[in-house]
Amino acid sequence: MSSTVATTPDTTVAPRTWRKVGMRIIPLVGLAYVASYIDRANIGYIAAPMSRDLHLSHTQLGFAAGLFFIGYVLVEVPSNLMLTRFGARIWITRIMVTWGLVTAATAAVNSAATLFIARILLGFAEAGLAAGILLYLTFWFPRRQRSWALSSFMLMIPVSSVVGSPLAAALLAQGERWLGIPGWRALFLVEGGLTLLVGIVIFAFLPDRPRDANWLDDEEKQAIEHALAAEAAEQRAHGALTGMREVLRSGRVWAMAVSWFAIAFGLYPLAFFLPTMIESISDNPGHAGDVRSVLLSAIPYAVAVLAMLAWARFAARTTAVTATAVPLVVGVVGLLLATFAGSGTLFVLAVCLSVAGIITAMPQFWRIPATGLTGAAAVSGIALINSVSNISGFVGPYLTGYIATWTGSFTYALLTIAIIMAAGLAFLLTAGRRMERLDGSLSS
Repeated sequence: MSSTVATTPDTTVAPRTWRKVGMRIIPLVGLAYVASYIDRANIGYIAAPMSRDLHLSHTQLGFAAGLFFIGYVLVEVPSNLMLTRFGARIWITRIMVTWGLVTAATAAVNSAATLFIARILLGFAEAGLAAGILLYLTFWFPRRQRSWALSSFMLMIPVSSVVGSPLAAALLAQGERWLGIPGWRALFLVEGGLTLLVGIVIFAFLPDRPRDANWLDDEEKQAIEHALAAEAAEQRAHGALTGMREVLRSGRVWAMAVSWFAIAFGLYPLAFFLPTMIESISDNPGHAGDVRSVLLSAIPYAVAVLAMLAWARFAARTTAVTATAVPLVVGVVGLLLATFAGSGTLFVLAVCLSVAGIITAMPQFWRIPATGLTGAAAVSGIALINSVSNISGFVGPYLTGYIATWTGSFTYALLTIAIIMAAGLAFLLTAGRRMERLDGSLSS
């Protein structure tokens, strides 16, 4: 991260100050997001054994995975408003405590109906975390620093899978011996408890704004606040949206929401179904196959970590739209290759390409809305884009499960995902360019 900071220095804030902020802020919000992503995706890790115990079809499993996002769609904008009112520290802690309790309680589900209820409650409990953190980062980092800050934060998505997969595999293999309950139930219980612990850490150490950070001196606080205020004034002068009503009436904001929908549509079905996809082409089904598939599903995310780090260096020197579009094309190509994979090895390699492309595009995308939104528009616009896109979190897994149940394989589901992502790319190239033109000085 320090090397990236050095390539994009700010004229008013010393690079060492940005390094200090990055080292203090990003690990904390990243830890929260790791817990979040593991909790929302853990149903994918334990899909096979849970489906056998609860007698779930692929369609029911996809429906359960998608129900999580109902709360996200309905509550995300109000949640960001509450974050600005109560402060990030209190509000993110509240989110983590409630979702940790719901996750732990999910260990007790005994039917498809109770699983559906638990997933809906989890979505309402966790709603607002992702958009809240994205908004929170704008309280600390101006545009020039936002590229590496977002890349560092979004790195937590593949990291969460690299961490979550071995944890899930261990609990699937040993959970019943350790806790006396089936491994998939142990996973919910343990991850719920870990989330509560992370919530305590957030409450203890996360400052709301630069002025609240006791690890910054007065000169550093003033320099950061001045840089942020100057950028906000410049954005307003170039025609950036400033109010909630403007956001709701803005075609380019809705177009960006469609673009993010398509990007997320590529990720969520893989997050929830990848172990099941791998097991479906495996010669070793059953309990041993469950553990093997979960561990193999971590490989694409490990590749994505390397791809994000490599791309971040180039992305900082190009426009946000280009930095998003190029890896997104790679993600689409990877999905298309996966549909033609004739073996488990080729399938995993194709998915590595796809996941690396999709996840690498994600942090670069969030540089685009920040160029055209400020003030109240940033609060509502970021939440609106993220909440609309989270409809894909419901539609994607459900549609994937439905197509797999109907056709007997995941081939046509992967093809459908690739087509939707390609459509989102078209929206990105049009609306994103318009948003970038609001600031003719944009260079990162």
